[in-house]
Amino acid sequence: MERGNRKSRIGVVVSNKMTKTVVVRVERRTADRKYGKIITQATNYKAHDEDQACKPGDRVRIVETRPLSKDKRWRVVETIEKAAEV
Repeated sequence: MERGNRKSRIGVVVSNKMTKTVVVRVERRTADRKYGKIITQATNYKAHDEDQACKPGDRVRIVETRPLSKDKRWRVVETIEKAAEV
């Protein structure tokens, strides 16, 4: 039985230097409260990557989960777009 809707975000992998953990940068665009100018705000999330398949530059979907460590509360669900190989 589902206990509620889990939050989901789409972002870009910034780092994969930790074991089974990736850092995902999620950007959101909002209007300034006073002036209305569109600004980009970014937040970094640590997400669990069981298969260690994510590489920096990959576009991924992460979903909220139970706390897995001190900082990790998200899990990589799918890779939307792979990074361009150089």
